[in-house]
Amino acid sequence: MENFLSKLKNISTRFNGSGSLPSDTLRNEISSRHLSESESQVPARSRNQRRSGKLKQVLTPLRQLLPRTPLYRNRRFWLLLLLGGGGGVLAWGYWTIERSLPNTADISSFVRDRTLTIRAADGSVLQQLGPATRDKLTYAKLPARVVKAFVAAEDRRFYQHNGVDYQSIVRALASNLVARDVVEGASTITQQLARVVYLNQERSMWRKLQEAFLAQKIERELSKPQILEKYLNLVYLGSGAYGVADAAWVYFGKTVDQLTLAETAMIAGLPPAPSEYSPIVNRKSAEERRGIVLDRMVEQGYISSAEAEAARAQPITLNPKVPKKLYSDTPYFTSFVQQELPKYVSKEQLEIGGLTVETTLHPQWQKAADRVVRNAVQNAGPSEGFGQAALVAINPRNGEIRAMVGGTDFAKSQFNRVVQAQRQPGSSFKTILYTTAIATGMSPWDSYQDAPLRVDGYEPQNYSRKYNGWMSLRDALTSSINIISVRLILDVGFDPVINMAKGMGIKSKLMPTYSLALGASEVNLLELTGAYGTLAAQGEHVESHAIRRIVDRKGQVLYDGDIKRKRVVDKVSAAIMTWMMQNVVNSGTGRAAQLGRPVAGKTGTSEKARDLWFVGFIPQVVTGVWLGNDDNSPTYSYSSTAATVWHDFMKVVVQKLPVEQFPDVPKLEGRKGSIKAKKINNARIGVGRGPEPESEGYSGGSERSWERGYDEPAPAAPSEDYSPREEEPPVEAEAAPEPAPADPEPAPADPEPVAPPPENTAPAPEPAAEPAPAAPAGN
Repeated sequence: MENFLSKLKNISTRFNGSGSLPSDTLRNEISSRHLSESESQVPARSRNQRRSGKLKQVLTPLRQLLPRTPLYRNRRFWLLLLLGGGGGVLAWGYWTIERSLPNTADISSFVRDRTLTIRAADGSVLQQLGPATRDKLTYAKLPARVVKAFVAAEDRRFYQHNGVDYQSIVRALASNLVARDVVEGASTITQQLARVVYLNQERSMWRKLQEAFLAQKIERELSKPQILEKYLNLVYLGSGAYGVADAAWVYFGKTVDQLTLAETAMIAGLPPAPSEYSPIVNRKSAEERRGIVLDRMVEQGYISSAEAEAARAQPITLNPKVPKKLYSDTPYFTSFVQQELPKYVSKEQLEIGGLTVETTLHPQWQKAADRVVRNAVQNAGPSEGFGQAALVAINPRNGEIRAMVGGTDFAKSQFNRVVQAQRQPGSSFKTILYTTAIATGMSPWDSYQDAPLRVDGYEPQNYSRKYNGWMSLRDALTSSINIISVRLILDVGFDPVINMAKGMGIKSKLMPTYSLALGASEVNLLELTGAYGTLAAQGEHVESHAIRRIVDRKGQVLYDGDIKRKRVVDKVSAAIMTWMMQNVVNSGTGRAAQLGRPVAGKTGTSEKARDLWFVGFIPQVVTGVWLGNDDNSPTYSYSSTAATVWHDFMKVVVQKLPVEQFPDVPKLEGRKGSIKAKKINNARIGVGRGPEPESEGYSGGSERSWERGYDEPAPAAPSEDYSPREEEPPVEAEAAPEPAPADPEPAPADPEPVAPPPENTAPAPEPAAEPAPAAPAGN
């Protein structure tokens, strides 16, 4: 800078040294215009030379001030620019990272984010899962041996560094380069604490930088003992154990102060890979890792070589326990909620945790459901041969699950029979068959003949082994007549029934066989109850669900309900079916479910009474009940027992619900269907072997027209005091148990699925013959 100013001063002196250079030059320029003619004849070239000489005197010093090469070719310029830009980027990065770090002012009260809180519909806590529910130990109560084991295993220079151990980083980098693999880590205990408390498990440079900065921030605000206390209470140690106290219980059934040196070293070796080093999962790896921890404790001077050898020789004796946590009074429901969470939030959000899940459960209804299920199994189960039960209640208008009981004792069996048990629904599946028939345009008064039947070698039988002649569809459903159900599926077709079932919420695989009409294909209680809910909602189906809203630890809403309604059954057909099912409860096989208000439902009993069902609804609630045995052994009960359980539960539910009426039955004359039937025309239909002969001239098939009834006039509508001829015998509470019913129709053993026929093409291929059952399916 001084050199530059000196040269500028020289230039100024040349111009103004005597104070005359600029003014003389100006006067000469002005006077030249007035020169005499003789002077003007001086050659122009001479004048130009004089002017150029003067300009050189001015410009030459200025040129000396400028670089001889352009800036873009100057290395020092680029070096300075690079250093300046790099410094700016580093300053911006430091500022950005500092701003992204969480506030650690209240770190002493922080809990790990993975805590999950599940709440009922009224806001009450159903269950908490995660570190917030674990035992917490103060530093004073942590055995010195445990502290030394973790320091030796995870961070040997813990007491020397300030949160980041640069020596360990260099050492780990060298080891990994030599091994050409990640064989050693460099994260300190403080960095691990920062990761598990504040950050996620993302593997990225940005997260590692945040971790390092946050570790240093924690070191400035907490003492070493406070850091160790926090870490040893929160670190995940596998098998659901968070913290050393929980790990001591989960693996050895001990308190932390009861651990031996060998057990302590084994637990201290778990943090890098809890599953890989778990003695429950891989005993050999656990023993090898324990040896490494013992060697490091010797290197640090925490134990002697003799102590290490003695501990190494000690065998691992496990005493696994369930992690300590807040147990739920509704374990089947809360377990179902946890299984459903991945449908609503991402894997990353689940890993970060800290979620609050607001569910659909009605606590009072749930208590009633638990009570009636328990009473049924304890009181009726021993005499009627069933040892398990399940119940689910759903709001059909929005699909919310309001109560769920998946079994009698969650501690003994976590198998949820509402969603996991696939069982034959028996006659309760007839609701879907009849719904399909009504949707094709059939009338409740259309009639079929109840007479012996053989179709492609398959001979269905009624539960009573008796035949009733011609019956309307309404009466056949009320009495649960099996033969008419098989005749009906011949006219409606497999495809329409299966498609209707799927639309109503049945997700299980349904086999296109004649026994489908009698409920031979297995379903679960949740989907069957949801299917009935479609009729309760006047033909609209809503997917059954247990979660209303999910909120993260910051109060941000991650999920806020996404109810989707789909029209599956037209309103007219839904109203007709509901009216027909009311008759099942009023005067048919479901009379035990009467509540003194409008109720519609259907019973079901599978082969040898292995499964007892009742699914029924009022306009506001649909509830399904299943009774049976986990080993699929026969019972000697009736589906009326399931209807009784349904009644006892619903009696509590309706106490605070207003009475609502079902839709009126519309005019039936001239009604046309909303779907098309696909009649099975190529079935070989003949007369089955039965005790009663068929009517003369009957061919075994139905002769009905889609516009009107059979050639034979349909029967008149039955009176309200009609008594079904296929009604199940009531079970007297004090009477000796009835003998087991004869074997009903068995489900086909792994039948091959029959591909549905394409639309507007040739009829479906002939279904495979089914073996004749030993006895009929129940009602």
